[in-house]
Amino acid sequence: MKNDRELMRVQDLALAMSLLTRIPVRVGDTSRNARAAWTYPIVGLMPAGLAALGGMLAGWLGWGPAISALISLSILVVTTGAMHEDGLSDTVDGLWGGWTKERRLEIMKDSRIGAYGVIALVLSLAARWAALTALFEAGAQFAVPALLASALLSRAAMPVLMALLPHARSTGLSHDVGRVPDNAAAMAVLIAVVLGIFLLGGLILIAGLCAALITWGLGYLAHKRIGGQTGDILGATQQMVEIAVLLCLLP
Repeated sequence: MKNDRELMRVQDLALAMSLLTRIPVRVGDTSRNARAAWTYPIVGLMPAGLAALGGMLAGWLGWGPAISALISLSILVVTTGAMHEDGLSDTVDGLWGGWTKERRLEIMKDSRIGAYGVIALVLSLAARWAALTALFEAGAQFAVPALLASALLSRAAMPVLMALLPHARSTGLSHDVGRVPDNAAAMAVLIAVVLGIFLLGGLILIAGLCAALITWGLGYLAHKRIGGQTGDILGATQQMVEIAVLLCLLP
């Protein structure tokens, strides 16, 4: 149908929000899940915006940059249901814990977390907290744009991989969403870059390059080790791009 082929629809925002956050929204037809990927960067602004507000509130209360960073990080985790963190731990467990494609996918599907996954979670959370602490210490004028830009670029990375890489398995969240059309992925990148320019100015070039390199690296690794992407790969990509962008924006 014609409506199903439209690139952008307002209802796409609700679809993406129901998928990427724990904010309760009503959705009806989910056949546009893949086409709704163009909204991922916009949806990413919601948890990042709440995180920025929480961090600024802590600063106004005089709690210091470390607590501001901790509150911001906690809001990011809670509002997304830790789905991206879960993807990171499963990805690291699987890609480094198995010797064959089948075994790696089996490990990634296992709900239990292994040593690699625990280490990845600890290091990633520590990296995000340290980066946010340094940013809040420099001031909200550094922390807020960095939080929002990292949300934009990291959410734009996911539809790129969903468009470029095949599904590594015939089940799972990413497979259920479907293959993202190239124009939807391109629109997600365009939105992230345009809004990023307003937030960062010329620094968007550095942040965008960091995001592109991480996305390419994880995409290449996923293609080599499991033959494509899964929801866990996408979650890991979001986390690693977010970390890379925050670090490259440190004052």
